[in-house]
Amino acid sequence: MDAAQRRQHILSLARRQGDVDVQKLAVDLEVAPETIRRDLSLLAQQGLVRRTHGGAYPVETARFETALQSRTTRLTVEKRRIATAAVEHLGDAESIFIDEGYTPQLVAEALPTHRPLTVVTASLHTAATLAASPSVTVLLLGGRVRGRTLATVDQWATTMLASFVIDLAFVGANGISRKHGLTTPDPAVAAVKAQVMAVARRVVFTGVHTKFGASSFCRFGDVADLDTIVTDTALPASEAHRYSLLGPVVLRV
Repeated sequence: MDAAQRRQHILSLARRQGDVDVQKLAVDLEVAPETIRRDLSLLAQQGLVRRTHGGAYPVETARFETALQSRTTRLTVEKRRIATAAVEHLGDAESIFIDEGYTPQLVAEALPTHRPLTVVTASLHTAATLAASPSVTVLLLGGRVRGRTLATVDQWATTMLASFVIDLAFVGANGISRKHGLTTPDPAVAAVKAQVMAVARRVVFTGVHTKFGASSFCRFGDVADLDTIVTDTALPASEAHRYSLLGPVVLRV
């Protein structure tokens, strides 16, 4: 296996597993850890992975997006804290939108059950979770169901959204950066998210620190379009402040 083949193997493994470990790769591929670190550094320079202490995880691109199942295994404690803190910003909202993705699913689970709410969502999982609650009216957006995320997209979803005025939207993204704003790999998903941003009175972004500084293929909004950002404490306070200068309140929980 030459260097190019080794790096492709490492990238494929990262995408399949969700992350890779330097020491384990070195043993499995029978090379020095320094060689693996150089490989990961090159992949990081190409925007294909992001380095962590002792390893790396894949960056989502136009050709690669993590499946919903893999998102339920990484940083789950942080995601639950974020979801709980995000729901505290519900205020007097009566109609809300809950995005596709694992962290928004946790937001749905954390919603209060003692007050009536109308919830609009593209997520089949979220719709099923909330449909059993007697205090929640669920509106599931129509359209094509993406198998990777079990959420609806395309014209039926965006047309339905265009007819609403939503008090509060809980929105996620595959990447958020001060330069490129909010991004996601799939144009159809981006269209739904952009329409949500257009019809919501308030928008709360929920996402772990690994989303920050990352960018994917399709832009659907600016940081300045957000009212609040809720993330975890691994995002440095200095970086959180830089995002806050663009307009939103940034909370690290």
